[in-house]
Amino acid sequence: MTVSVLSPDEARRIAPELAYTRSPDVWVYRYQQPADGWTLSVATHAEPGSDKLSLGGFRIAPAERTSVPGFNTDHEAIALAMGMEEKVWWSRITGIGGRRARGELSRIVGGKCVLAPSDDARVGQPRDNELLDFAVSAFLSIEEAGGIHLITGQDLGHGTMSTGESSLDYLNARYRGSVQANTSVPTGEGNVQLLLGMLRGAGIPPDRATVGLIGCGNIGMHVVERLRSLGVTLLALESNPGRRAQLEAYGVPLWSPDQKLEFVSQPMDALVVNALGGSLDPAAVSVCVANERLQVICGSENLVMPDPSQADVLRDGGKVYAPTELGGMVGYLTAVEEYLCKQAGAPFAVEDMFAAAAQLEPVGFRATERVLRGGGVESFESAVVSLYGAASVG
Repeated sequence: MTVSVLSPDEARRIAPELAYTRSPDVWVYRYQQPADGWTLSVATHAEPGSDKLSLGGFRIAPAERTSVPGFNTDHEAIALAMGMEEKVWWSRITGIGGRRARGELSRIVGGKCVLAPSDDARVGQPRDNELLDFAVSAFLSIEEAGGIHLITGQDLGHGTMSTGESSLDYLNARYRGSVQANTSVPTGEGNVQLLLGMLRGAGIPPDRATVGLIGCGNIGMHVVERLRSLGVTLLALESNPGRRAQLEAYGVPLWSPDQKLEFVSQPMDALVVNALGGSLDPAAVSVCVANERLQVICGSENLVMPDPSQADVLRDGGKVYAPTELGGMVGYLTAVEEYLCKQAGAPFAVEDMFAAAAQLEPVGFRATERVLRGGGVESFESAVVSLYGAASVG
């Protein structure tokens, strides 16, 4: 196994966009097994020796990601770590978190682990245990040599191993920083609460709202179930045949990914994005701006906007856009709460995080109301900072 540690300057050369973020310093720990074709990149905002908690899921990059031209684990990890750091920043601003996490926010930073495997070592394939052992040895090495604490949880690429064991169970038994909570449920609830607050800020009762959903995986289906119970009219764009069949049984009109521009042009009051990335590309943003009925956009999709300047395009077009890092932060809060409970020997239940998710409703309401009252001149992000206090940033 070969190991490389990349400095913040080297990380910024790989991902130049990092230089323009609130926290431009990222360290990358790269582990490679050349004979097997495995590369693991761990990006973190935690300074070496800082004793900080680096939060970010362990992603075993699926084939649809690794096959993208130019895919690189270093860049993918850095970009996702940037998004995680944004989620942590939103927690600091709003004070939202589980009971234990609220007392540790000064120690928590964003990070991400991205592993590109060989096909024979993906979870469910014959060599999956060797792949995960490789990852565990890397995580332990980072903790020992780097003087930081990696906390990893559910992400893409996990499932049932060739032995019949859950990949998360396997990791949890071998690495103390691996947590197992199904973060999709509280993340989905955070989506729902933020959306309900934004609709309330726009003066739209849920039972009179039409909401479009891009991506109906585990997070998206929680949103679907909750909104159905509130009488919301739903539209959905989804590719998975099983999910499409479920949505069709609910009577939800469906579009496929190649119909995205047609989908976002449909009469809807809100758009919620939870796909695999890139949903709000410039073409989609342009159609959203032209959609006169559409007022609010939120969700928790990672890497949702390939061109960050499109957030300004949405604002200039009269749309209230809540950064997806805000909508997705309850997932990371769930992971850190489980870790802190485990360290303290205290019980943990995912349901405890619903109270944290509920705190997003007033945030969505107050910020949306402020933006609309001001004629859309102010961004949603700026409104939240003004309302909750820039002094919270640190």
